[in-house]
Amino acid sequence: MPVGPDAGPRMQIHLGYELTYECPQPTPMLLVLNIHYSRASDIVIPDHIVTRPGLPITAYRDGFGNWCSRITAPAGRTIITSNSIVRDSGKTDAFEPNAGQHSIEELPAEALVFLLASRHCETELLSDTAWSLFGDTAPGWARVQAVCDFVHGHIAFGYEHARPTKTAFEAYQERKGVCRDYAHLAITLCRCLNIPARYCTGYLGDIGVPPPHGPMDFAGWFEAYLGGHWYTFDPRNNVPRIGRVLMARGRDATDVALVTSFGPNTLVGFKVWTDEIEAAPAVQGHDTPQAGARI
Repeated sequence: MPVGPDAGPRMQIHLGYELTYECPQPTPMLLVLNIHYSRASDIVIPDHIVTRPGLPITAYRDGFGNWCSRITAPAGRTIITSNSIVRDSGKTDAFEPNAGQHSIEELPAEALVFLLASRHCETELLSDTAWSLFGDTAPGWARVQAVCDFVHGHIAFGYEHARPTKTAFEAYQERKGVCRDYAHLAITLCRCLNIPARYCTGYLGDIGVPPPHGPMDFAGWFEAYLGGHWYTFDPRNNVPRIGRVLMARGRDATDVALVTSFGPNTLVGFKVWTDEIEAAPAVQGHDTPQAGARI
């Protein structure tokens, strides 16, 4: 599998979250909050979900292979939290400018669903726009990057523009949104151009990014199928990044919602952290540096 250019030695990342809900009555919830199975071998400290008060948790795999959990939050306050450490290559996202676009006939069957319209990605409304904007671009990596460049410049970022029901077409019209809106619009345009594209959610800290840093949040990006592989693209940031940790993949944000609740509730607390663990100076008489977390 191709990898991106080396951005430094292997590192460890401390990551986690704390979500606090107030529920007026017992409320079933589905959680998609675990690190993706593709990073299982990188996990140093497992990302076990902990609730306060302690609640029974059952787990299952969804149709996309994501690890999901079920709880029933009681009336009152429930805290859902996790704290873990993962190893990371320290490399930036892959850059493969020669990755080509497949014909429909060449695509593996499992990629075809990521050509279709989905709840937040209305290909039927943006097909003409996609071909008018990108029909003259070179098929393959250059075409996907042209889509990302367009979306990056077309949408103005702002948390005040977040709306859970916003679709790709609405983001295109309103020209404002958050990272999921950037991803939805880019995914939709790629699908219109016959490039399979799938939504991703996970952790993306500020490792390798100069300050000032914004508030930490979960991130949304997408993957496009080119040259026989799925490659990461991030129209919100539109530069290769370090320390991206995948949690889940799906057709759009509906498939990978962090918390889906079945009843009234209020999110009263939200914290996310993802920080590089820096090696402390070696202690005299020891050859191995000691690890100390910058958190």
